[in-house]
Amino acid sequence: MILRAALAFGVLAGPGLGQDFSQVGALFIDRCVICHSGDDAPLGLRLDTLESVLRGSENGPVVLAGDAASPLLQRLRGEAEPQMPLDGPPFLAPDEVAMVEGWVMAGMPAGDVTLAAAPERKRPAPGEPVLWSDVEPIFLKGCIKCHSDNSKLGAPPEGLRLDSLAAVLQGGDRLAVLPGNPEMSEVWRRITGLSDPRMPFDGPPWLPDEDIRLIHDWIAQGAPDADGKLAPIPVGARIRLRGTLTAEAEIDGAAFLVDGSTRIDDRPAIGDAAEMRGTVLADGTVKAERVRDR
Repeated sequence: MILRAALAFGVLAGPGLGQDFSQVGALFIDRCVICHSGDDAPLGLRLDTLESVLRGSENGPVVLAGDAASPLLQRLRGEAEPQMPLDGPPFLAPDEVAMVEGWVMAGMPAGDVTLAAAPERKRPAPGEPVLWSDVEPIFLKGCIKCHSDNSKLGAPPEGLRLDSLAAVLQGGDRLAVLPGNPEMSEVWRRITGLSDPRMPFDGPPWLPDEDIRLIHDWIAQGAPDADGKLAPIPVGARIRLRGTLTAEAEIDGAAFLVDGSTRIDDRPAIGDAAEMRGTVLADGTVKAERVRDR
């Protein structure tokens, strides 16, 4: 809030303020660099330093001095798809877009380019706690180009949005994450290729192994939020699991409960392709209602 108030003051106070990279860069750090930083920045576009902004992306420059039609400005204004930031709405406020445009039209002066660095993301090592804040950048960089209200497909496939913790836990047409059980979670199964189609849909390349490991550990630890609070068990949620039967009551390592009420069709053998449909119980166990050969 303090940063946003400072940015707004810079715009309102006059054209001399807010038209150098000090405030523009602060805005980028606040809203953009969670995706546009590091070696895996989308299209190689980093917005964490003046040099990287001027360098542009794999497709060329994104800002051109004095050009109101610069690609970055068109994305910020929503004149080119998808509008940025990709996790919007909300997008940048009109005064924030005007500040960036004012900087471009003023010739992109450097000003004081000493910026407060974006918070360094230290990745948890195996066995360490993994929070939503550790995996959020993975979803934002690799998934929300499709799985958000700003989807390049027009709408998120199967109604699944991955642009916030609440959306991830809510799921779409089916449950995406079962806290405590990555093997039963559609998100983890898709990014590993256990379920088709493998994600991200435009892969390969797929997510790096370390990203997949972090998402696995986050789910296995109960899908905690940024403060470490565990996600609630989605009691009553429906699960559909397709894969290889690896034990009498297990598909691809995902164990489920079978009892006398479970309908079993065609008696799939271990090693066969199989499908399980079930319901999440209060303890997080999945009770199979039907198991069949595929």
